[in-house]
Amino acid sequence: MKRRTRIVYTDAQKSEMWDRWKKGDSMHEIARSFNRHHPSISRILTENGGIRPPQRKRSSLALTLPERETISLGLAQQLTLRAIASQLGRSPSTISREIQRNGGHAAYRASKAEQAAWERAKRPKPCKLQDRPRLINAISSKLRQQWSPEQIAGWLKREHPDNEYFHVSHETIYKSLFIQARGVLKKELMAHLRRERTIRRPRRNTLKNKGLGQIPDAATIRERPASVEDRAVPGHWEGDLIAGTNGSHIATLVERHTRYVMLAKIQSKDTETVVEALIKQARKLPADLYKTLTWDRGTEMKGHKQFSLATDIQVYFCDPKSPWQRGSNENTNGLLRQYFPKGTDLSVHSQAKLNQVARQLNTRPRKTLDYETPADRFNACVASTV
Repeated sequence: MKRRTRIVYTDAQKSEMWDRWKKGDSMHEIARSFNRHHPSISRILTENGGIRPPQRKRSSLALTLPERETISLGLAQQLTLRAIASQLGRSPSTISREIQRNGGHAAYRASKAEQAAWERAKRPKPCKLQDRPRLINAISSKLRQQWSPEQIAGWLKREHPDNEYFHVSHETIYKSLFIQARGVLKKELMAHLRRERTIRRPRRNTLKNKGLGQIPDAATIRERPASVEDRAVPGHWEGDLIAGTNGSHIATLVERHTRYVMLAKIQSKDTETVVEALIKQARKLPADLYKTLTWDRGTEMKGHKQFSLATDIQVYFCDPKSPWQRGSNENTNGLLRQYFPKGTDLSVHSQAKLNQVARQLNTRPRKTLDYETPADRFNACVASTV
């Protein structure tokens, strides 16, 4: 079989790749559009961590290719350096240095000089984390504690408001992880990120495509009190199940005002088991801090009336294929996948393990809470009800 020659992509082709990557196309889709295999596209995108490199710009003071061609022509015509400089409106010393650094009078060629100048001009901007060992240590320590780059950046500014040494954006942290050529943060720290990714991926809209169950006497989200929507009052929760292999599930609950998380171990997805587990969780809280529950359209909540009778908590159901109506819960479920990856058996985790994970999430600072932790805010609500 004839071996396929290595393709060299043009700048325009690379630009198209980045455009399609940003739009949400997969590497396989991009490769098919170029009639190539996936690895040839992966090489381009992964060497920069999935982050589009900034477009290079020529300095306004630098010689251009037409100017270099004028120099080459002038040398061929045996013009003096002053004569060539006069034609270009440049200093004779500029012309002299250009010729000497590119082979001298006899060997000077415009195209080669242009390419050499372009290569010499590669001066990547130093990473902000370089030469800041204390900042690197602080970031590395928090990453190992499963903090997100955004949480770390917000916490650092809050802890050191007047010390710019510790001020860094979350984007800089991500770039230092995904672009390993920077050599600042170790590659193994990527294992502590929320999502198991080695490159930056574009934002995409994803919808859960679950089968819809017929839930008798269901109150829709439109019937939910307006006070729930603005998150100003605590006591309104969102809930769902995350699934694993062998029919295993975990019930997840998030309080809208504080983003406080509770997890419940369930033996099966049948409505009696789920409702019983939710009742048990509800009884751990003061009544003033558990007033409503918003759930998706899963059949596991067919027994919502039994739950409401036992707890005096009203259940509301989202519209079909509308996960954004439980945005806090959806976001939390994504974070939980760091601890409970897809394709694993969730039944092996004890309630004590679930409580430990919930505690870790609840003691992380959250940007939406002005970098206060859910636990601190929730405890303040508990104190105010006593």
